[in-house]
Amino acid sequence: MRALVATAELAEAVGPVEGVEVMVWNGDGPAPDGVVEFWVPRYAPRADVIDQGHQLRGLEVVQLQTAGYDGVAERLPAGTTLCNATGVHDDATAEHAVGLVLASLRGVPESVRQHGHWRPMPGRRSLADSRVLVLGFGSIGRALAERLLPMKALVTAVATRERDDDLVGRVRSVGDLPALLPQQDVVVALVPLSDATRGLLGDEALSLLPDGALVVNVARGPVVDTDAVLRHAGRLRFALDVTDPEPLPDGHPLWDAPDVLITPHVAGGTTAMLPRIGGLVRDQLRRMVSGKPLINVVNG
Repeated sequence: MRALVATAELAEAVGPVEGVEVMVWNGDGPAPDGVVEFWVPRYAPRADVIDQGHQLRGLEVVQLQTAGYDGVAERLPAGTTLCNATGVHDDATAEHAVGLVLASLRGVPESVRQHGHWRPMPGRRSLADSRVLVLGFGSIGRALAERLLPMKALVTAVATRERDDDLVGRVRSVGDLPALLPQQDVVVALVPLSDATRGLLGDEALSLLPDGALVVNVARGPVVDTDAVLRHAGRLRFALDVTDPEPLPDGHPLWDAPDVLITPHVAGGTTAMLPRIGGLVRDQLRRMVSGKPLINVVNG
């Protein structure tokens, strides 16, 4: 069996797999000759890179390096199985979300902008005792809750359906948001992008939040409506690792909006990524060779 991965570093992290020839191809230029059953495109691939899958003869499986997979499946050859990287980015994304929460609550951006001038900021909100709603309770949402609870935050988890959970007690449903939002100090968006979640945190939802509440987006940019952010900035605080549009153009109004902290989509791409994605790809290849079911299958 032949597998293509996007970089030499990833090939090294995967290591040798019995029965598999691992080759490097970043999606630029002509595809390698011969049959290729398994392909790992580059991290956060452009649409035109995904389209290169049509060059690969015999392609059976595409393994993404991202947890999000919106807009990918429909660009692949018919019958191709698509797998995402659930679990790979849990630790790094949860860390970044905590960092954005702490920075925003404790006034780090304001202090940086005032560098050279001592400006006291008494009475900032502590994460301890703050009511934090984790919107999207998959593997990353759970990893975030595991970090927030020891810091004495009061965590409410929300997912598509209500269910019991050993960590947070009870996961609430998205339908409960109108009743939950007025009670929150912090909302962290972690839902995948879909028709149901596009604009989920729009003007109606943001209007329900109390003055001074913080909205953190480490999901996908369109989950939080940009026009609504601009209307509520100043009354609410925002910390956005993802934006709509993205990349956010120079001079966009979000850059100068009050109480808006922006990082350039860096939550998942850390030193923690390579060993985890390498381990996932290695496991998937061994599963294919042995005929075991793949994990993280999102279609096919």
